[in-house]
Amino acid sequence: MLKLFSRRKKQDCQDVPACTVPVAPTAEEAASLFEPAPYETPKDDAVLQMADEERHSLLLRNEPQWAQQPNGPEAISEAKAALERRMALVPTGTASISPTLSGDPAAEEEHDVEPFLLDVHCVTNARFQKFVDAGGYDALEYWPEEIWPHLIELKDLTGQPAPRFWRRGRHDLRISVHPVVGISWYEAQAYALWIGQRLPTELEWQMAASWHIKSSTDVMRRFPWGDALDSKRCNVWASRIRTTVPADAYPEGAAPNQVLQLVGNVWEWTDSAFDVVDDIGSPIVGEMPMHAVRGGAFDTYFEGQATSLFRTGQLALARSHNTGFRCAMNLSEATWLNDC
Repeated sequence: MLKLFSRRKKQDCQDVPACTVPVAPTAEEAASLFEPAPYETPKDDAVLQMADEERHSLLLRNEPQWAQQPNGPEAISEAKAALERRMALVPTGTASISPTLSGDPAAEEEHDVEPFLLDVHCVTNARFQKFVDAGGYDALEYWPEEIWPHLIELKDLTGQPAPRFWRRGRHDLRISVHPVVGISWYEAQAYALWIGQRLPTELEWQMAASWHIKSSTDVMRRFPWGDALDSKRCNVWASRIRTTVPADAYPEGAAPNQVLQLVGNVWEWTDSAFDVVDDIGSPIVGEMPMHAVRGGAFDTYFEGQATSLFRTGQLALARSHNTGFRCAMNLSEATWLNDC
């Protein structure tokens, strides 16, 4: 069974070398520093290729079909073990969200959240590379029809289909285990569908980060580890890292179920539209769709924006330097749990 719990001011930086703002490299210097990830040879066997691409949930969704293949039983067993390591159970609980743009606590609405499974880590560059190499940007079944005319815009620095800051369709090998960034909501959603999962809703994300479970204690955390910001438990501006870190860093900042980096490192896309109203309850509608992002990032300066409760959104087509994602799935779809 799945284990349930397994900016400082400029003058303050004068005597702190770690806080010195580096000089940005030129485009030529950046290109010379880039170390492209190598290409992997595809497997001839379909089930082994699916396992190599880490599409474990999709493989198990069609377990009877793949079990008949020569390498099926071994791949299925490995997929179950991988999901056992990669995902954590978030128990039933509640999430209170204010629909107002100002976040007025008096307007908060409490919602029940059913138990679900959530990735322990954000999706890394190495994992997203598999989607790119498999032709994910050309597979229209993973993209809503309204985005098809925009797919040609989802290019990297060299004009190849890939996240915004990659080159020639490759990520930088030196940050393989860092969260992938420079992706829109549509790219995050396409990847999740490709592996047989989905993005967490905004309510689910908040439940995972605040751990507001239904119990007699009725405790809701501002941060996954407690109620006080600790820059040694997360990667925010006060941590003075100034860039992303590996997706498995800061284990001391994990939620009770060991889900990492729900606060800091990168903002996380959710599956929910960013719906807000003004102080008199009238909907605020933009020219383009927006989706909720949560959790703050390495360059989040204000403490209040790096909590389990802070709400904000980005344009669904935005491909920022500090936004990534993690995947989720319904508990009812995790048939493999009975075998763990």
